[in-house]
Amino acid sequence: MTPAARVAAAIGVLDNCLSGMPVEKALLRWSRASRFAGSKDRAAVRDHVFDGWRRRRSAAHAGGAETGRGIMIGLLRQQGVEPETLFTGRDHAPAVLDAHEMHLPAEPAAPAVAHDLPDWLWDCFLEDLGEAGPDAAQALRDRAPVFLRVNPRRGDQAAAIASLAADGVEAVAHRDVADALQVVSGGRAVARSRAYADGLVELQDAASQAAMLRLPLRDGQRVLDFCAGGGGKALALAARARIEVAAHDANPTRMHDIPARAERAGVRIDVIERVGERKADLVLVDAPCSGSGTWRRDPDGKWRLDPAGLAALVALQAEILDHAAVSVAADGILAYATCSVLRAENDAQAETFLRRNPGWRLADRAQWLPGPNGDGFFLVRFERTPT
Repeated sequence: MTPAARVAAAIGVLDNCLSGMPVEKALLRWSRASRFAGSKDRAAVRDHVFDGWRRRRSAAHAGGAETGRGIMIGLLRQQGVEPETLFTGRDHAPAVLDAHEMHLPAEPAAPAVAHDLPDWLWDCFLEDLGEAGPDAAQALRDRAPVFLRVNPRRGDQAAAIASLAADGVEAVAHRDVADALQVVSGGRAVARSRAYADGLVELQDAASQAAMLRLPLRDGQRVLDFCAGGGGKALALAARARIEVAAHDANPTRMHDIPARAERAGVRIDVIERVGERKADLVLVDAPCSGSGTWRRDPDGKWRLDPAGLAALVALQAEILDHAAVSVAADGILAYATCSVLRAENDAQAETFLRRNPGWRLADRAQWLPGPNGDGFFLVRFERTPT
């Protein structure tokens, strides 16, 4: 495929997204209908689609229309590429620009448009994050860096960097997070690398790693990851100390890969479908959330979330927190985490939990906002009030 043909393909995928189709489903539909496309073509189209979908509003403004074509015209302009060089109408290229499309819009974009957020979410970012709101929104407009966690059970950072380099992956130590690496180049080869196959590294965002390092652990503890999902955080905790780790999720199918991942990492994680009566010294609730701190990885989220959906998430988080608290030992810790930047899911959720449960106190709080060093993440630690 030519570069122009890749743009044309991205336009079709984006039009399907605008009609309501999830971006991954739209890409899969194109891929199945385009057997002629090679791996580089598929990667290029995917990049165009995700870049355009992250910048849906600002690119549409710069391109003159909220259509797949308008988004790609505007995105190319934002990337410093003259659209008319690709919109030639020849050899599967998009049609030539019309008179309207040849010129930038006369009016500047409104702040919510320029920062690529729905209006109501732009207001939330300003209210919840203050002066940091615009920078957080801006970070979500670009691709996320790739971060890895070095597994100390298998080796150290130097060994991981060397092993990855042998497989064409260039990585450097994270400046702030112990055992974290940032991939500089070759990110698509990580999953095929020896370091990954041997359990020396795992894909995990740096902010998530930093949050897990903030939780106090000691040998002999029993830890329960209450909303384990794929088990990334359970793996990070299990690698730090000789602890007993159990993983639970309301949807057990999400935990399907945990046993294989644990074996690869050299740790043990017990996958449990029901939480029994035995108490844990640390219960981690990585709650279902809006994912607003990770929208550069999953841009569908910011276009699909609405106030009613956010309210439903907040209610679910509160229910899960109260349920999980029952599983904490008398002198244990309850940790609550989200990958959201919204106050309703974070500080406000912690405050209402304490009001509902007077036997607890806030022992620690940390928040990371999306940027070059990691995604958005939030963590609080509750301990029982001394009697």
